[in-house]
Amino acid sequence: MLNAEKARIAVLVSGGGTNLQALLDAQKSGVIRNGEIVLVVSNNPEAYALTRAKNAGIAALTLTKTDCGGQAGFEAALTRTLKEARVELIILAGFMSILTAQFTAEWAGRIINVHPSLIPSFCGKGYYGLRVHEAALSYGVKVTGATVHFVNEIPDGGQIIAQKAVEIEPGDTPETLQRRVMEQAEWILLPRAAEQVSADIVNNRKGATT
Repeated sequence: MLNAEKARIAVLVSGGGTNLQALLDAQKSGVIRNGEIVLVVSNNPEAYALTRAKNAGIAALTLTKTDCGGQAGFEAALTRTLKEARVELIILAGFMSILTAQFTAEWAGRIINVHPSLIPSFCGKGYYGLRVHEAALSYGVKVTGATVHFVNEIPDGGQIIAQKAVEIEPGDTPETLQRRVMEQAEWILLPRAAEQVSADIVNNRKGATT
C-alpha cells in the first residue's frame, strides 16, 4: 500500500536493472524512507528491469520513440504517464536515452542520474556503459568511481549530489571495473541520493501547506 506522505518516484530504465534492484532493496530495508517507487518505465521492451519491477509489484510499462513517433512524441507520452502517476521524482537508472532541454527544464530539480565515473572525468556525450570504464583504463587513472547528479540539458552536466571513489586494480578489465564500481559506489550512492531528494520534496511539500 502506497504512503501518501512519501515522494512518488518513477525509475527510467533500459537494461538489466541492477540499479533499479538496488533502489528496490533500499526501499525494503528502510534506506529510502521518504520516497516510494510507484512506476518503472523502459524504452526497451526486452529490458529485464521490467521483470524486476513486476516481481516487486510495481507498475511497469514500455515507451519507445518508434511507437511514439520520435523524441517529441516519446517525451509527450512520458510526461502524460508521469503526471497520471503523480510522480514527483524521476530516477534515471541505466536509462540509455538523452532527454531534451524542454523536458529536463519542466522537471528541473526532480530528475537524478547515476554516472559511473567521478564527474567531470569521463562524462558527457558518448560516455556510457562500458565506454566509461574503457576510457578510464585507457587513460591510466588510478581512481574512478560514481556520481549522482541532477539532470539538466547538458549530458552529465547537472549539479552533483554525491560522489564515491573506487580504486582501479592491476589487471582490471572494463567488465571487472564496471562491476566493482556498481558494487562499491553506484548501488550505495543512488539509494542515498534518492532518499535525500525525496526527503527534500516531502519537507518542501509540508512547508507549502503550513
